[in-house]
Amino acid sequence: VQLQASGGGLVQPGGSLRLSCAASGNIFNIKRMGWYCQSPGKQRELVADITSGGSTNYADSVKGRFTISRDNAKNTVYLQMNSLKPADTAVYYCKVVSAGYSYWGQGTLVTVSS
Repeated sequence: VQLQASGGGLVQPGGSLRLSCAASGNIFNIKRMGWYCQSPGKQRELVADITSGGSTNYADSVKGRFTISRDNAKNTVYLQMNSLKPADTAVYYCKVVSAGYSYWGQGTLVTVSS
């Protein structure tokens, strides 16, 4: 199973980015897909996740600014990030839960700076 994340980069405060993460390989019946972030010196924490039925969960810090979505046919999860703040700067990791196992992507760096 491989997770390929993309979409990170440098953006000014107030800007937007869209992250994508595609799962491939011997993976099926994906229950939950999500995004986590990790800043230097901090633990990895949940940003948002989404179930196979479309139920979503967001960290309080991103509610109203970020939107998670998924394409079940493509085994892909997206994170639309709007109104970005310097505090959003982190490495973002996607996570997929399938058949009782958790799989992590390689991480994509998001830097919010002027």
